[in-house]
Amino acid sequence: MNELVIDIEAEKKEILKRYRALLKACKPTMQKGDKRMIRQAFELALESHKDMRRKSGEPYIYHPIAVAQIAAEEIGLGTTSIVCALLHDVVEDTAITLEDIEREFGKKIAKIIDGLTKISGVFDYNSSLQAENFRKMLLTLADDVRVILIKLADRLHNMRTMDHMPRDKQLKISSETIYLYAPLAHRLGLYAMKSELEDLSMKYTESETYKFIARKLNEKKAERELYVKAFIGPIKEILTEQGLHADVYGRPKSIHSIWNKMRKKGVPFEEVYDLFAIRIILDSKPETEKADCWKAYSIVTDLYRPNPDRLRDWVSSPKANGYESLHTTVMGPKGQWVEVQIRTQRMNEIAEKGFAAHWKYKESSSDSGLDQWIQKVRELLKNPESNALDFLDDFKMNLFSDEIFIFTPKGALMQLPLDATALDFAFEIHSDLGAKCIGAKVNHKLVPLSHKLQNGDQVEIITSSKQSPKEDWLNFVVTAKAKAKIKSSLKEEKRRVAEEGKEILERKLKSLKITYNTENIHKISNYFKFSSTLELFYNIAKGSFDLKSLKEFQASEKTVENRTPERIDSNQIEGIINKVKAKDSDTLLIGEDMQKIDYKLSSCCNPIPGDDVFGFITVNDGIKIHRTNCPNATKLMANYGYRVVKAKWTSQKELAFLTGLRITGIDEVGLINKLTTVISNDFKVNMRSITVDSNEGIFEGSIMVYVNDTHHLENLIKKLKQVKGVTSVTRFDSEPQKVFGLS
Repeated sequence: MNELVIDIEAEKKEILKRYRALLKACKPTMQKGDKRMIRQAFELALESHKDMRRKSGEPYIYHPIAVAQIAAEEIGLGTTSIVCALLHDVVEDTAITLEDIEREFGKKIAKIIDGLTKISGVFDYNSSLQAENFRKMLLTLADDVRVILIKLADRLHNMRTMDHMPRDKQLKISSETIYLYAPLAHRLGLYAMKSELEDLSMKYTESETYKFIARKLNEKKAERELYVKAFIGPIKEILTEQGLHADVYGRPKSIHSIWNKMRKKGVPFEEVYDLFAIRIILDSKPETEKADCWKAYSIVTDLYRPNPDRLRDWVSSPKANGYESLHTTVMGPKGQWVEVQIRTQRMNEIAEKGFAAHWKYKESSSDSGLDQWIQKVRELLKNPESNALDFLDDFKMNLFSDEIFIFTPKGALMQLPLDATALDFAFEIHSDLGAKCIGAKVNHKLVPLSHKLQNGDQVEIITSSKQSPKEDWLNFVVTAKAKAKIKSSLKEEKRRVAEEGKEILERKLKSLKITYNTENIHKISNYFKFSSTLELFYNIAKGSFDLKSLKEFQASEKTVENRTPERIDSNQIEGIINKVKAKDSDTLLIGEDMQKIDYKLSSCCNPIPGDDVFGFITVNDGIKIHRTNCPNATKLMANYGYRVVKAKWTSQKELAFLTGLRITGIDEVGLINKLTTVISNDFKVNMRSITVDSNEGIFEGSIMVYVNDTHHLENLIKKLKQVKGVTSVTRFDSEPQKVFGLS
């Protein structure tokens, strides 16, 4: 009993300590009366959550205090947001109502907390992110961006404290984070938060790689710090001589960005040179900011030779999320490329804290970048036609894209994502212009609709009243607005044609004495594997569906009734699991109770025993096993979390699993013979296929082999690397497939 009292006393002290740290973080934005309001919110949260604890066993109040601290310190939000962060869970988790909040704290705070409560399902540990919930979240974003900023702070704290969650929850939540919330933080200009969310996601989804890179970075830390010191010494000296006050330092790159570089370039850690970036933060007056940045650029490039292809000027043309900076890559000592970022203190504040740094949430705010982006979000949300998952895909693509700047014939500047086409530009100006577009003049030269625009192009759109949107347009447009409008127009046209098909089908069913009703139409659609009744009517109208085959449907109606439904929901999952109890499969244990159940190995990532895996319940193929780092895994876990089941390898019989190896090296006489000897003779491994390409003395080969598990594979790779002439051996998966068919 005594021990418990001491614990509670210690917790009370800790709560008070954390609350004081929060007040300290709020100080820069605090005005008269704010401290009292924060105190009031803290006391209400403390009282409301007094009997609640987190999974780790800590008092629940630690969480709202931490979220408020992140909002104040790392995003730079003011008192209104701090109060909302402290109270963000009370309406949902306790007896306090929105009316109580409004009475105590006013309409504005109640409205933000209402927004936070409405979208809590998106971030809730118990339900994985669903596309419709994401849409709801964006609706609240378009209303007040603080809702999203506080939710991002909430997600960041949850990711930082996720060690006590079960493994499958860690995977789902990390997938959601990397798939949507890191890009959202990026789009709102919160670069530090975006990097941390990516790193934390990787810590759970690819823990081995994460630990490996973290260990390697640590090993080279002292050496790196000496290099940075030698590199920045001369820069500091000349900046001071020329009267420029600046803070110059080296900043390590995030683990996730290093891993991305290793993957994209196919190089080992040792060959990633830009493990850090040099930052030059200038203390400049507003009127000399631009000139000072270029002056500093001149000093750096006089000292070190720049790479002409790597200059990025976001000072003259800031990014859509407000980011301003000069980036260049220069050749430093020891022949090493070094990235240098030059910006002022104001620009750095925006880079670290995003729009919160200079957007004061007033109705009159005219910060065009964010306003334009939120306006685009509103337009997208107005389109009720779009399928929720397509919407999510299109939106995500536009979240993370870099911008290009295009001029209209009259010289007005338009902002578009990288790889945007002439047709995207037409839709950006006006939907009708896009729908009637037949071509464009780029810099006075005639180009087709699919022409990719370059930064600084001047574009004039050519239209025809006879033109209408075509299906193949979707293959080359990249903006969410263009995609949504094209899909909407095509659907409208399809609907018009489908009306004829509907009448034809009605007449045919009458002659076959089949009742024309909704139930039968759905049965026919499912039987002939049409994705919707609209598709059925459309194909009938186009003549691509043979009406005679309806007799086949009539004869097999009983079979149809027993078929697995085309859509799957969480209630059917248990049924599917029970149906597929394994006969003799003992390599995998699946589900909460770790049962032996029939499964199929997914061809998009070819898992083998020893890989970190999960099961995914499909409509027609039972349970499919994917690797957790499969190219399609994040999408599946983020959007269909409820269909994900745990899976774990057991000690299996000597079974063989297919996997691919990519081998590169210097082409020598007999190299292929040496490789096949190692594979077939030394390791007794069967090969399914081998493709080899030799170009100017460089050998590249892909070999598909059957192995028992990851240990077997690692030994094989080790042995192949010892063959004279081989420079690298890496495992590869088959190409990523489009996952939203979800068979």
